[in-house]
Amino acid sequence: MRVALLGCGVVGSQVARLLVEQSSDLASRVGTPLELVGIAVRDAAAPRPELPASVDRALLTQDAPGLVQRADIVIEVMGGIEPARSLLLAAISAGAAVVTANKALLAEDGPTLYKAADAAGVDIYFEAAVAGAIPIVRPVRESLAGDHVRRVLGIVNGTTNYVLDQMATTGAGLEEAVAQAQELGYAEADPTADVEGYDAAAKAAILASLAFHTRVTLEDVAREGITSVTSEDVAWATQTGHVIKLLAIAEQTIDGVSARVHPALVPATHPLAGVRGSFNAVFVEADAAGELMFYGRGAGGAPTASAVLGDVVSAARHRVLGGKGPEESTYAALPVLPPSAAITRYQVRLAVDDRPGVLAQVAQVLAAQGVSIEAVRQPSVTDAEHEAEPGGLAHLVITTHTAPESALAATVTAIRALEPVREITSVLRVEGA
Repeated sequence: MRVALLGCGVVGSQVARLLVEQSSDLASRVGTPLELVGIAVRDAAAPRPELPASVDRALLTQDAPGLVQRADIVIEVMGGIEPARSLLLAAISAGAAVVTANKALLAEDGPTLYKAADAAGVDIYFEAAVAGAIPIVRPVRESLAGDHVRRVLGIVNGTTNYVLDQMATTGAGLEEAVAQAQELGYAEADPTADVEGYDAAAKAAILASLAFHTRVTLEDVAREGITSVTSEDVAWATQTGHVIKLLAIAEQTIDGVSARVHPALVPATHPLAGVRGSFNAVFVEADAAGELMFYGRGAGGAPTASAVLGDVVSAARHRVLGGKGPEESTYAALPVLPPSAAITRYQVRLAVDDRPGVLAQVAQVLAAQGVSIEAVRQPSVTDAEHEAEPGGLAHLVITTHTAPESALAATVTAIRALEPVREITSVLRVEGA
């Protein structure tokens, strides 16, 4: 079975290593040997210290279009939209099965690839596109195919989880924690895709599409990164029994499907709250199966290569023994809801004049928007960290019950306009309760 590899970076080099070093085991699992016939790169002469000595450098080629034409299985780990999309479509047209880790491409234009693969009668697998080594695509797409998934909560970006964890455990500021992540190789020199939530949003689109049998694209995902999260927010989260996580959330309501990415307060008792460092986890809520959590390393060369090779084995076995992997499932075709329709809870911190009747005014605003209060906390003067400030200024922390995002946003706007309210210092959503 001829295997072509597109890309030879951190993940690609590990994929090549596993194909070569585990060739005997892979042949036994597939039923025929897997031969790596080429590795497409931009510059075959460039130094590649990440490429293991076990991989023959003669496999490197700059002729990616020619390479895909002579392969039975094409693995794409180069990333980006083009030329990845064109190369995968060419591979499918030539009758090759494809395995990709390209979350951005799948979130933006996955249906084009799925349609082409279905028409050609070949497999397309993408386990590594969502959470590295964590098996989540296959469980949602196949293992839970007989169930009704209601909600998916995911920590699907290791960089942001590491940053927020460092802020919570060491007191580091956002910039300091990001710099630490870069030093450890968890974050790129330009961390924008991670800290602004683009990476997680692509994964949320994929998970929502799989879970709810509805096409959800990157444009459908409401996105908010962690750049506005402060050390004070993190400290307050601890005070109220929460931790802050960047969550990818996909859920089905009676009105349709919503998908969003944003920082959220997660109760310290929730399983996701204990996900530390650069690890990822996906929490699935289904009617029959109940609550399931998938946990592990969400990035890195070897972990991601593990997921890629699992897909390669599945695709190769189908070619040897017959059969075909699952196709895109969009039978539900549910409406994709706007961000304003999402149902969530807010925790709002505000600085107010320290005088009677202020809380009543705030409560009246919430009632007018149809939002009910779950809890109110006013730090006393004996609270060393959050005591009332000089000049008659006090702090209120208000946690709401669930309500539509639109009502909660309107509530915050109305509270900000109240005369006794000096400042709204933080607005964070609360998830996982």
